[in-house]
Amino acid sequence: MKLCQPRLEGRLIKRYKRFLADIELAGGEIITAHTGNTGAMLGCSDPGSRVWIYDTENPKRKYRYSWDMVEDLAGNLIGIHTTRANKLVSEGIANGVIKELAGYEAKPEVKYKNFNTRFDFMLCKNDAPQHCFLEVKSVTAKRHTDTAIFPDAKSERGKKHLDVLMDALMQGYRSIAFYCIQRDDVNCFSPADEIDPLYAETLRKAHAAGVEIMAYKTRLSPDEIALYQAVPVSLY
Repeated sequence: MKLCQPRLEGRLIKRYKRFLADIELAGGEIITAHTGNTGAMLGCSDPGSRVWIYDTENPKRKYRYSWDMVEDLAGNLIGIHTTRANKLVSEGIANGVIKELAGYEAKPEVKYKNFNTRFDFMLCKNDAPQHCFLEVKSVTAKRHTDTAIFPDAKSERGKKHLDVLMDALMQGYRSIAFYCIQRDDVNCFSPADEIDPLYAETLRKAHAAGVEIMAYKTRLSPDEIALYQAVPVSLY
């Protein structure tokens, strides 16, 4: 996926109020950018980090620029735009990168009748007896040296999504929790018990019930990002 242009490089001064970040551009100008990530952004918002923003070129927006990528203090690129995860997964299904979902067509934002909620995707396949529901989570945090973790803050909404996936499974649908890891410096995925033990326990319960868990990492550059490789999932 080619990222929005034109792109500007800068240094993070601070992130605040969840959605805002002050950034110093290469020429010394300081701008306030919108941050498309409501999580804690552990390891992704250290002052002085190298960042990339893009100009929305939308005169109606209060904040003209959006921040979507950071280089952490160890030199690893991380995509921080949460909603981009859905686009990456849609692209990965369409181009066959996600081999477990080969042959499916993805329909986004499908309402689920048993709950007042929507799934990120409903997947359809001619030779499949039932549709498949898929919920995507954007992963940016990691533990130790090589384990991606989710969530990076307590997530009641995330737990609800797992409950709905289990309900869909009981109705006969294939159900998948998909973790889109927007970084390349990890080799496995695990729930973050140390941050949200209830979410982690619910994920294990969902897996035991039959909900599939998939995790893929991305290859990144300042101008492009794409899913490219599955990583093992460790639930404990």
